[in-house]
Amino acid sequence: MVWFMILVRNICYVYPFYYVLPSSISPAGLYHFQCILPQLRNNCGKQYDICDIMSKIFPPNSEFERLMERAGLSPAEVSEKFGISQRTVYRWCQQPAEPSAAYNLVAKALKDMARQRDTVRQTPAGSAFTFIDLFAGIGGFRKAFDAIGGQCVFTSEWDKNSRLTYQANYACNHEIAGDIREYTKDEECLARIPRHDVLVAGFPCQPFSIAGVSKKNSLGKMHGFRCDTQGTLFFDLAQIIEYHRPPVILLENVKNLRSHDGGNTFRVIQHTLREELGYHLSYRIIDGRSWVPQHRERIFIAAFRKDVGCDLADMVLPQNGPRLGSILHKTDGSEEDEPSFLENGQVPPRYTLSEQLWNYLQRYKEKHAAKGNGFGYSLVGPDDVTRTLSARYHKDGSEILLRQPGDRPRRLTPRECARLMGFDRPMESNFVIPVSDTQAYRQFGNSVVVPCATAIAMHMKPYILQAVQQRDVAGNKTFAGKGQELKNNYAIPQ
Repeated sequence: MVWFMILVRNICYVYPFYYVLPSSISPAGLYHFQCILPQLRNNCGKQYDICDIMSKIFPPNSEFERLMERAGLSPAEVSEKFGISQRTVYRWCQQPAEPSAAYNLVAKALKDMARQRDTVRQTPAGSAFTFIDLFAGIGGFRKAFDAIGGQCVFTSEWDKNSRLTYQANYACNHEIAGDIREYTKDEECLARIPRHDVLVAGFPCQPFSIAGVSKKNSLGKMHGFRCDTQGTLFFDLAQIIEYHRPPVILLENVKNLRSHDGGNTFRVIQHTLREELGYHLSYRIIDGRSWVPQHRERIFIAAFRKDVGCDLADMVLPQNGPRLGSILHKTDGSEEDEPSFLENGQVPPRYTLSEQLWNYLQRYKEKHAAKGNGFGYSLVGPDDVTRTLSARYHKDGSEILLRQPGDRPRRLTPRECARLMGFDRPMESNFVIPVSDTQAYRQFGNSVVVPCATAIAMHMKPYILQAVQQRDVAGNKTFAGKGQELKNNYAIPQ
């Protein structure tokens, strides 16, 4: 956006640039900007940190925003339903220091609506075990562990748009928490997480992925455990594990986790789980192409508090996985239309690359080919297996471009991405996508391949049930905050 570009260009100095705000900015963002504009004008010429400025313009979700989210209402709907102006709604999103009587009444009504909404979608009783879903994204692991009879009792996902998709697809009789670090500050915070049998977590992979490390290096930023925004979140997991001592843990990350920092990162993770927390480990790199037409290698770490004999190496993987044609929209009339994704039996033209973008991608690939590099777009057809779908797919779609005879290639639609990641089966359109294409591409690109996660969960199920039966009855009486200690030892730059 224009105003953001001006902010970045003038990162050291702030000017009264209100007049360049685009019409596309959200009302909430506009109101936040109006609130701090006098402060910015008064400090014209003062040096600022861009993150500080942006945090003032777009502060974290307030309690009132979370209530609206849980109730499934937009600001406009809250305004109409309760007869208050949208400006008042956005003001309440600022979390007033002394809420008014009207605020309290509306907040109570929203809580009741959220409770009723959750009750209608109650998780079936009689579950074989309980689990918590951390760094949940849009629920790849949730779908897998629901499928083997588990009951989710706690969910954490920091991204608001991912939470919207999550809540649109799964029964949630519990609050979906945001930043997990709010639950690991001390024992009182840790106690807010319910007792559980299994902890599943696809903790952030960007600090360890090849692409993420390369980008951070180019920007002069720390990666791995020294990335203080994402890399240290493993130690927050360690805090939860030490406090609750779940019988079973399943973690997922990128393949590069094993070799990052010369193997040191993975050694620290193994040492933490084995030596510091007392778990028996099994890990394996598994390619999702056994279940979906996508080359997607991820490392899975299964940890059991007692040695029940579970080894991921014993898991038998399907051979000869499907091809891309199985997940593509059918344009022969056999697939029902779906607004935005398939209209009148055809994929809408907006998914076809513009001539300008297609020419740019071809020039980019030719330039790197001349240097002997393999960088550039990937053109695929119905008989192929794709590259890994990434969270940047919304930018140009270059990693997976579908050939179109007589025309420029196109991106996959979000529905095809849902099938490519296994949230929908071929020809299905059941997974609810309540967000924009950009957000949907990010969400699917950050997710786990659902059939792969389900196969792992099914392999682990008998061992999970055995581990639950052998669970220690006594709670953890010796919590020592090892996660924080390890974070201090490994994650703080010297």
